[in-house]
This record gives sequence, structure tokens and C-alpha cells, in this order.
Amino acid sequence: MTEFTSEVQTIHYSAERVFERLSDLNQLDQLKASLPADKVSNFSCDRDSCQFNVSPVGQISVRVIEREPFKTIKLTSEKSPISFTAWVQLKALAPDDTRLKLTIQADIPFMLKGMVQKPLQEGIQKAAEFLAGISY
Repeated sequence: MTEFTSEVQTIHYSAERVFERLSDLNQLDQLKASLPADKVSNFSCDRDSCQFNVSPVGQISVRVIEREPFKTIKLTSEKSPISFTAWVQLKALAPDDTRLKLTIQADIPFMLKGMVQKPLQEGIQKAAEFLAGISY
């Protein structure tokens, strides 16, 4: 397994509010208009799962497998060219000061590692910045 971690991001909302929004994947459906249409399409979600198509990767489907209130949301791939597990980690420093970090552990075949390592690291960083920038 190869691990990718974002830089820690600051969110000026409570950890409870951030957790409530991110732990219900239905809430992400409201954000699909903000996603780059040339990269992400066919985006749909329910409370526990989300499916979308990423160019040029293909169809990806994820499911929430664990929620630790106000701290962690753990997701796993159900359909993806590369099997992975992802964590959204939250830490409350003050009532309206929450830190967010994304971590992905991916099972990348050795032959693909050189080609996908940099795009995956950049992608997780952009995802963390995106999540830090939305209104909760």
C-alpha cells in the first residue's frame, strides 16, 4: 500500500458542523457544480456512497465504512481502477477552528506507481483545499 497525505487545512467552522456536512455524502451532491466538468462527471451520492467518473481514470465508487463523530470519516473504494481507503481527519482547536487532513492508502501496482504517484498526491491536496474552502 502506498500512502498519500494532504497538508493540514484550516476550516473556520466547528468540527461538529464540518463532520455533519462531510459524513453525509448526500451533502456533496450540492457541490457538484463546483467540480471541474472536464475532469469529473456523472456525479451522484446517497448518505453512505458516492459514484462519479474521473477523466481519464474512469468510474469510481466509494462507500463510508466508519464514522467517528467530529473526528474521522473512513471511506473505501467499491469500484475503482485502484483499490484504496481514504480518511477525512478533523481536529477541533477552538470553537470555530477545525483542521482537516486527507489520507489515502492505495494498492498501486508497481508498474503504475511511477505514473500515478504524482497525480494522486496532487489530487488529494486539491481535494483537501476544496473541502477547506466550502461553506459549512
